[in-house]
Amino acid sequence: MSFAYALIAILGLAVLMVVHEGGHYLAARRFGMRVTKFSIGFGPTLWKHRPKNSPTTFQIAIIPFLAYVQIAGMNPYEDNDPKDPESYANASLWARIVTISAGPLANYFFASVLIFFAFLLGGNPVVDEASMRVRVQPGGPAAQAGITDGDKILTVNGEGVANWDALKKQIGAHPGEKIDIEVERDVKAATPPAKEKLHLFATPLTIEGDTKGKILVGPETRIEPVGVGQAALLSVKKPPRVVYELVKGLARMIAGKEKPELSGPVGIVREVGNAAKEGPHTYLMLLGLLSAYLGGFNLLPFPALDGGRLLFLGFEAASRRKADAKIEAKVHAIGLLMFLTLIAVVTYTEVIPKQKAATEETAKPAPPK
Repeated sequence: MSFAYALIAILGLAVLMVVHEGGHYLAARRFGMRVTKFSIGFGPTLWKHRPKNSPTTFQIAIIPFLAYVQIAGMNPYEDNDPKDPESYANASLWARIVTISAGPLANYFFASVLIFFAFLLGGNPVVDEASMRVRVQPGGPAAQAGITDGDKILTVNGEGVANWDALKKQIGAHPGEKIDIEVERDVKAATPPAKEKLHLFATPLTIEGDTKGKILVGPETRIEPVGVGQAALLSVKKPPRVVYELVKGLARMIAGKEKPELSGPVGIVREVGNAAKEGPHTYLMLLGLLSAYLGGFNLLPFPALDGGRLLFLGFEAASRRKADAKIEAKVHAIGLLMFLTLIAVVTYTEVIPKQKAATEETAKPAPPK
């Protein structure tokens, strides 16, 4: 991936962080809280500015991942005047709940904005499962067997396939075994247009995981242009599905039914950069999905996340007394340390193997001339 696309990816992710922290900032200011700092990134400061008559210093730090707003009274280890009307600690319970919720909700609603423009620019991809025509993944068993995009699958080992569920079942029953797949292919060079039937032989994968028993084909997808109204409707429907899949995936991982698939900053930048290569609509769609994901993820009741803070506020609402602020701060600090450690480990696993492979490739002796 070129530097230009990496930069576009980083800027797009930075926008999502600005939106998230902007939600916290606007809600805090709406309830009269004093926001002392609005930082994009962390580490040494590259740029900062404090507008005239504003209590907030806006800054950009050297490490362009994560962001935060610093609200007076949130840190229990700092001096807090119990009579300070602009302190988070002295605000009403409702004001604190809205302020904490505003970040994830800003991401969630901003997702619809991005997705709206993605649909408007690129149309709506519609999966065509009825025709049984396929889209082939390069390098997979189907591609190696000679199956091409647009081929219509008729039979597997002589048995007809009426739908995709039947196709998955028939192919999935033969991992590692060569199977006879009959396809119908359009002969584009023929005049008038004609069709031919071919018998091709593919071997479903045996590797354990999601690809076991698959030949790596999917239904053909067509793009349907959409108007403003339909784009608006689709952009509202998409974010809830992202959140649902997030919760569903986490539940399956906790239950041991699914292996965790994690991406660190390097992997996310790579995916967003690749989406930017495909065009503005793909780029905006992925950023929209990430924004919805970020909103849903931050509302999970884990330490250091906004959902973890809401858990303590929920305790206050139920018990009618505040939780110990210093204990809460320690819980969130431990959670943050765990998340940073996880990010570091995932980033290491993304970067080191690629560097090692590149080094080994470079170290190979040149072939004799």
